[in-house]
Amino acid sequence: MNNSRLQHSFAALSIADIRLFIGSIGFFTLGSRALAVVVGFQIYQLTHAPLALGILGLVEAIPAISLVLVGGYAADHFNRRTILLITRAGSFLCALALASISWDGYGISVMGLYAVIFLAGIARGFADPANTAFEAQVVPKHLTVSATSWIGSTWIGCSIIGPAVIGFVFDAAGAKGSYLLIASFFLLSWLCTAAIGPKPQIKPLHKEPLLKSIQVGWRFVFHHQPLLASMSLDLFAVFFGGAMALLPVYAQDILKVGAKGLGFLNAAPSAGALLMMLMSTRYTPITHAGRNLLWTVTGFGISMIVFAFSKNFLLSIAALMASGIFDGISMVIRRSMVRLLSPDDMRGRISAVSWIFITSSNELGAFESGLLAALIGTIPSVAVGGILTLTVVATTAFFAPQLRALEFDPRNLERKTNL
Repeated sequence: MNNSRLQHSFAALSIADIRLFIGSIGFFTLGSRALAVVVGFQIYQLTHAPLALGILGLVEAIPAISLVLVGGYAADHFNRRTILLITRAGSFLCALALASISWDGYGISVMGLYAVIFLAGIARGFADPANTAFEAQVVPKHLTVSATSWIGSTWIGCSIIGPAVIGFVFDAAGAKGSYLLIASFFLLSWLCTAAIGPKPQIKPLHKEPLLKSIQVGWRFVFHHQPLLASMSLDLFAVFFGGAMALLPVYAQDILKVGAKGLGFLNAAPSAGALLMMLMSTRYTPITHAGRNLLWTVTGFGISMIVFAFSKNFLLSIAALMASGIFDGISMVIRRSMVRLLSPDDMRGRISAVSWIFITSSNELGAFESGLLAALIGTIPSVAVGGILTLTVVATTAFFAPQLRALEFDPRNLERKTNL
């Protein structure tokens, strides 16, 4: 029994294209997570204003949210691998542009940094839905949970390594050296994507007008309570409870640990999530998906309240790691739900709707955090966010009975009908 479970855990890694896809995700995550640390710390050093960090999130969110639905349409009607190759190349060029802006170390334009991040957001608007939909072409359905766990584990592991390493690189080589390293990660991601062979893609039988086609994805989500409730839960929990945008303030002014400490603070949630991702390769959390999702978001909110009031570096690391543990379980459940509850020919558009919620929670949440911190202070803003997260969980549990009862049969990954 144990050998069978172990073989199932590693089954996805036996397929070369899945390994390449994981490599593409890994290198891109190294670059993107390191980029978030460097540009955030650089802007805070230049401005010493929490609101500037919130504006940074808003600058990326505007193009990403505006274009992700178009990106979802493109992912269903055009070659997803080609879209990824174009957008990965765009990320590489953006990293080189940031290095160029930061080259001499003097007179760095904050507006120039914002402008490049805006362009990176455009690439993200097309890349995110295409990547999620392309995963379904690379990964056979019977390996969904195994592959999702390994992909998620890689994403989380690289989310640990990227921020942790880049803090040391920033101190040793400055912003320009950091951006050049980040550019090399994006290039490696492009090479892994290019090495994946062409895959059959189910496209809509009739090419509908853009707006009508986009509406189909939204209608599907809004008529399936478990999908809508899970996306909304993640949106509002991270929107209110996320504090990642304010970590430069904690690192420099509250905990006083500098760039290296900031790297570890950024890496701590990912370290906790990695532990859960690895466990989920053997013990799937989607059997009682709805119940487990509600409990994990509750744990996330409590962890952020503890972090808000901590002035001890180790306790802050522990609280952030705990938040990552809960978020890791949530991530496996939500990714699996989108995959298992979406029809093949609508996967790109449904993924785009999912990314609207994710982007809104992360980048608009960063703006909310920066704005609220500017108004009432950093510590109170994070504490209020954690409390609001708990309120969101209670509200979702009450108004979404189908999510509460959602279960999947672990043998065939089919949804159980409890209602």
